[in-house]
Amino acid sequence: MIPLDQHQAEIQKNLQHWQQKPLLQKIYAGFYQRILRLIDPREPGRIVEIGSGVGNLKTHLPAAISTDLFPNPWLDLVCDGYELPFVAGSISHLVLFDVFHHLQAPKAFLKEARRVLSLSGTLILFEPYISWASYPVYGWLHHEPVAWRQPIDFSQNLPRPRDYYAAQGNATRLFFSHSRLDWLEGWNLFHAEAFSAFSYLLSGGYSKPAVYPARALEILLALDSRLSRWPRLFGARCLMGLGPASADQSL
Repeated sequence: MIPLDQHQAEIQKNLQHWQQKPLLQKIYAGFYQRILRLIDPREPGRIVEIGSGVGNLKTHLPAAISTDLFPNPWLDLVCDGYELPFVAGSISHLVLFDVFHHLQAPKAFLKEARRVLSLSGTLILFEPYISWASYPVYGWLHHEPVAWRQPIDFSQNLPRPRDYYAAQGNATRLFFSHSRLDWLEGWNLFHAEAFSAFSYLLSGGYSKPAVYPARALEILLALDSRLSRWPRLFGARCLMGLGPASADQSL
C-alpha cells in the first residue's frame, strides 16, 4: 500500500511544474471554463473544491473554498472528502478536479456529498477519459494506474486509516457505461461529456515536456474540437455533473 502522504509529495512537484509551464496554464484555463458552465451562481450556498491540489481553480472562481488533505498556504481548509466539515445542506456546488479517481470508495464519498449539498446542489467532476487514443498515454506514460479491470469498492463507508489510491479509468467505467449507472442510486447524472484533449496529452501534463510549441496550441484546440465527435476513439478528458435524483435536470 502507498502511504497517503504521497499525495502531498505530488502537490509539491506539481506546483513547481505549474509555475514553469504557461502552456499548461492556458490548457487548464479552458478546462475550468467548462466547469464554470455547470455552476449556477444564483444557487444559495457555498462553492467548495475538494482536493484543490495547487489551488488553480480559485484563479477562475475566487468564491470557491479550496480544500485538501494537507495544509498549504494557498488553501482555505484542510479536510477529508469522506468527512466534510460542513453543515448539512449548506453547499451549493462541490467541485472535484482530477480527484474522483483517487476515491477508493466512491459511494462513500457520494453519501457524504449528498449530506452537505443543498436540495438542488450540484456535484461537478472533471476526470481523465480512457479511449483508444488516450489509453497508451494514461496507461504507459503516467505513473498512476488506469486499473481498467480492477474491482471497484462500492462500500458506503471507508474507515480509517486510508491509503493513497488511484485508478484513472474509474470515471470512464462508472459514468459512460449505461449498464453501470445503477450504482448512482439517489443521484441524477445530468451532464456527461467526454472530449478529445490532444492539446493536453501532448503538453506533457505536469511532469513531462511538451512535444509542441505554445504557438501551436490554437491549432491543436481546433483539432480537439473536431475529434470530440468520436470520444470513444479520441476522448481524453471528461466532465460530469450530478444532482439529486429529484432535481429537474436531464442529460
